[in-house]
Amino acid sequence: MRKKKPYQAKLEEVTISRDGDNAIITYRDPDVATTYFRLGAEIDGMTDREILDLFNQTIDARELLAATYHHVAIEVSAGHPQIKYFADGDQWTPRGDVLRCIIEGDGLDNEDFIFIDDQALTLKEFGKLLSTCSGWGMRITFVPENELENEPEIDIRKPD
Repeated sequence: MRKKKPYQAKLEEVTISRDGDNAIITYRDPDVATTYFRLGAEIDGMTDREILDLFNQTIDARELLAATYHHVAIEVSAGHPQIKYFADGDQWTPRGDVLRCIIEGDGLDNEDFIFIDDQALTLKEFGKLLSTCSGWGMRITFVPENELENEPEIDIRKPD
C-alpha cells in the first residue's frame, strides 16, 4: 500500500530522531511516510520543536506551490531525442514530460523491450528511467504505433 504524504504535525503526532545531518521524522500513524529531513550541521543545536516547526514550514511551502502551480507537459518534437543517457547514474532519463514508446516482445521467454526513438530499453531500464520522476504521477495511453504522433481522443467511461 502506498504511504500517505507527510502533513503538518504536532509534536505528539511524531517522533524525531537524528542521523548525522538528518532529522528522521516518523509519524505515529504507520500509514504516513517517514521523512529524512536534511538540516546540516545546525541540527546539533536544535530541539525537536524547532525541527518540527521548520519541517511544518516546508509542508506549508509545498502546499502553496501545489495550489499555485500550473503544469504544462513538454513533449519533445518528433525527430529529436526524447531521452538521454546519464552516465553518472548509469541510466536513461526523459528530456521532456511525454514519452512516445513502442512495446515489443512476446511476454513469454523472450525479454520485452520498450523502444523510445531507436533506443531499446529492457523493462528494468525503463523502470529506472521512470524512477527519475519519483513523486509525480503518470497517465499511460495505449495507441496504435501509427498514431504515436497524434493526441488520442479519450472517452472516459467504464470499460465494456
